[in-house]
This record gives sequence, structure tokens and C-alpha cells, in this order.
Amino acid sequence: MKIAIMGGTFNPIHYAHLLSAEQVREGLGYDKILFVPAARPPHKLHPEIVSAEHRYQMVLLATADNPYFEVSRIELDRAGPSYTVQTIKALRLLYGKTTELAWIIGADSLIEYKIWKDFDEVLTQCTMIATTRPNYDLERVPSEIRNRVATFRITGSDISATEIRERVRNNVSIRYLVPAAVETYIKQHQLYQ
Repeated sequence: MKIAIMGGTFNPIHYAHLLSAEQVREGLGYDKILFVPAARPPHKLHPEIVSAEHRYQMVLLATADNPYFEVSRIELDRAGPSYTVQTIKALRLLYGKTTELAWIIGADSLIEYKIWKDFDEVLTQCTMIATTRPNYDLERVPSEIRNRVATFRITGSDISATEIRERVRNNVSIRYLVPAAVETYIKQHQLYQ
């Protein structure tokens, strides 16, 4: 079995996340994509991050109609900061040594690799797939890291969670940036106000 893991803050999840996951699944032949919302991302500690439970619920809503997508609470149910290396080790125990695991990361996040806990160990535990977007220059990523990850070019839009939060704060539509169910959830719970 081949499982690609898409971890992230998902604050909120949006169509670029979903498009990237689907293109990796189909383009690289993965059996499923496992979405892993971070409970307490150690490198993103700021007040704009809504509760882990809200983010988890939005990921469930966003992925519900895709039979190849699954959502895990593995980081939400574990105490302490959410470190990728711990998650990979726990998933390796859960799925066994014969399951091929990969971690999907936006190529722009590779620039921050030095702040990851045990980054070298992450690379020995799974394949790292760096997704690139149009107009993103991979030369910005240090070559010693770029040469150790698989890159996969995705097509799509340049949507960001930061932009979505700003639009909500300014009472500007987020329709077609996030799934309708996520938009409704954000409104119902008055998130990002």
C-alpha cells in the first residue's frame, strides 16, 4: 500500500490543498491521501490559528466527498507540539513496514527545513514530495535539501490561508477559495473575525 500524508495547519483548508493532494495521488499512484491537521505546530504559534478541533472539522468537511482522502487525529490526540518526525514514526507503527509512506510538503516550506525537528530522520522514514506551483523558483531551496526530495509540479491556483483569513476579517467573499461546507463552517463558528 502507498499512502501520501498531507500534514499542515489547515487554517483553513482550501482548494489548493485539495488540488495538490489529488494531483499527487493520481500522478504518483498513491492508494490514499491521509490529511493530518497539526494540533500545536511549534513553528506557527500565533493567535490567528483557530483551535485544532475547528481545523480538524473543516478538513473532514473538505475531504468528505473523496473516497481516496482520509483524515487522522494522530497529532490532535497526542500531547505536546506536533512534530512531523513523531507522526511519521507513529504512522509507520500503525501501517507497518511494507506500507510506503510519503509526506507532501509545499516547496515553499522547504526553505524552513532547518527549523524542523530531526529533519534528516524524517527523510529516512519516508519519501518527501515537494509540490511546486507555477512561478515558484526551486532554486530558492538549498541544493542539499532539493536533491533529497522528490518534486512534483501541480497545476492550479495561488490560494493561501493567510489571504482567506484576511478576506474573512474584511468581510470579503471566500466562495470558490474553500469548499462550500468549509465556508459555512467558518461563518457558523465566526472564525477569523
